[in-house]
Amino acid sequence: MLRRAVDVKLNKWVETSKKALIVSGARQVGKTFSIRECLRNHQCNYIEINLIDKPEMVAVLEKAMTVDDLIIGITSLMDYKFVEGETIVFIDEVQQLKDIITRIKFWVEDGRFRYILSGSLLGVEMRNLRSAPVGYVQMLTMYPLNFEEYLIASGVVDDTITYLKACFDQRKEVGEGIHDKILKHFYRYLVVGGMPEAVREYVETGDMNVVTEIQQSIIAFYKKDFTKYESENKKLYLEAIYNTIPSNLLKQNKRFNYSDIGKGLYFEKTENSFIWLTSAGVTIPAYNATEPRLALEQNKKSSLVKLYNSDVGLLTSMYGNSVRAQILLQNDKINLGGVFENAVVQQLTAHGFPAYFYNSHKLGELDFVIEYKGRILPIEVKSGKDYYIHSALDNVLLNREYEIEEAFIFANCDVQVDQNKIYLPVYMSTFLQDDMVLPILEPII
Repeated sequence: MLRRAVDVKLNKWVETSKKALIVSGARQVGKTFSIRECLRNHQCNYIEINLIDKPEMVAVLEKAMTVDDLIIGITSLMDYKFVEGETIVFIDEVQQLKDIITRIKFWVEDGRFRYILSGSLLGVEMRNLRSAPVGYVQMLTMYPLNFEEYLIASGVVDDTITYLKACFDQRKEVGEGIHDKILKHFYRYLVVGGMPEAVREYVETGDMNVVTEIQQSIIAFYKKDFTKYESENKKLYLEAIYNTIPSNLLKQNKRFNYSDIGKGLYFEKTENSFIWLTSAGVTIPAYNATEPRLALEQNKKSSLVKLYNSDVGLLTSMYGNSVRAQILLQNDKINLGGVFENAVVQQLTAHGFPAYFYNSHKLGELDFVIEYKGRILPIEVKSGKDYYIHSALDNVLLNREYEIEEAFIFANCDVQVDQNKIYLPVYMSTFLQDDMVLPILEPII
């Protein structure tokens, strides 16, 4: 069974929270499975309503302004007896009910029951999601499995993962045997990715052909969503943008080129498409930061963007079996720079880091910059043997104006430290987590 980091948050909600829980994320990232397993493991009294499987429930819930309306509507169509103080109402595929946020406050205030809402495209389809009532709603976003979760699913024992984390924290070498083994897992992760159904098939059978079929099916679902949405707004270019990601990541300059999707196109004409793809959880943008300083969001230049697939396995499935076979063989003669970057940005996103890149005519371009433990951290990602060559990174570190303390270079290498340049195995990008917390302040008297 897959063990997900999000399970801890789900468990905490079941055990302590009275707020409604809204779980969002792209299709097929495991939202329904994780919620259902959590409720079952806690032996919760719950009713599950899937609004796609039971479309008749949409009209019922649209009229349920009060909890009494909710009880009457649900029990008129489903054989269930509500138990005050115990029942948890789990509404899945809630994007079918666009105005549900307007009544969550009243349901929660009533206090008799608790609520979990889950669905895909929530950031696109649901009205007022961003203005969900504070104090009444807890938001949780799910992503494909990060590499640590993938290792656990692949049978790597907890002691090994603990050891790897210690090497990351203490900046000490992993050692050839373990390093080579985990690196092999990482190359497989580039092909299998983190979509739960694909990972489960790989773990249970090892049949990569079936894994590919699963990934192609997921991509087809995504494109069906694109078509559905674009029928309402002809100015969107969702599928065209999505299809250019693999080719863009093969280029030395991986920034998105608007002319690739249509002659004469520019940012203002396609901005809504980028927002849609990000909100739907199917792509990860890395926007240009005009300066590598704190408050990167304030330095963001939205018109310059590098675009990645939300799952590296879906990305490599778009390259075809010949490329994927070479990845599994760990062939370092093929261009895997963009694939490595996609895997790294996937880890950053799963751990809550908005990713940016920095480019200067004078200093050069950094693959990523993030805010890490209260400071700016430049990140370079290298797939080949020349990982010591990074002139832009050297230039930025030497620039005293930016006061950057250190940089991470993720590559095929073991852990190495060269003054303020920290070389790390690419798989250790999954251990990048920001544990910085603000202090508890005493009253000012």
